[in-house]
Amino acid sequence: MAAYALGVLDDEDHEAFERHLMECEECQIELRELSEVPGPLDALRRDRSNSRDDDRTSH
Repeated sequence: MAAYALGVLDDEDHEAFERHLMECEECQIELRELSEVPGPLDALRRDRSNSRDDDRTSH
């Protein structure tokens, strides 16, 4: 699932997973949930980066 979401599957595996996904409601739900993760992770990374930058400039 994660490899598909990250786009790192080769063409054959990607196509096979998409065929499976068409039929598997459980995987469809999991993929939707997984697709919501990158946004909050990016925001967290930006917040931490900004905090480190603030720490460096205040010394």
